[in-house]
Amino acid sequence: MKKIVQRDEPVLRNTATPVPLAEILSPKIQKIISEMKESLASQDDGVAIAAPQIGYPLRIFVVSKKVAHIMKKSPTKDYTTGEDVVYINPIISKLSKDKQLMEEGCLSVRYLYGKVRRSKKATIEAYNEHGKKFTAGASGILAQIFQHETDHLNGILFIDKAKQIEEILPEHMSHHHDHTH
Repeated sequence: MKKIVQRDEPVLRNTATPVPLAEILSPKIQKIISEMKESLASQDDGVAIAAPQIGYPLRIFVVSKKVAHIMKKSPTKDYTTGEDVVYINPIISKLSKDKQLMEEGCLSVRYLYGKVRRSKKATIEAYNEHGKKFTAGASGILAQIFQHETDHLNGILFIDKAKQIEEILPEHMSHHHDHTH
């Protein structure tokens, strides 16, 4: 399995390259997508992963099916799928002016957590793993994920933006810190 690279790796700091649309269905890209899903599934607290986090400088991220479960507990019901969702060449087309400080962690910045000011709502356009274009609107945690993962594709880590950064090692994890991108 591909290991998740940590914050000193240059791949996390470079701007990722768009995937040529004709290559989405290629064995190479399909393999990268399954490696992303596998690495994400291996992390109990992982809610999303971007390709650079497993060493590929490509504009792809995957949102875990766990998010649907988290969102069922939240007021928005716009995430009902029971599987991981793939976003290729994502572009955030709209961000709400209304922002809030949200708790964040990152699979590539173990085990730091902080608060990041994120738009409460976001709209994203992307291609799925079948090469079909789609648009998704989100609020709350999913909007936060869209912003965090798009940052990854632009070489930005949440610690660049976070306030009140603290280290919380796994044995001290509270339910407060159970979503990591």
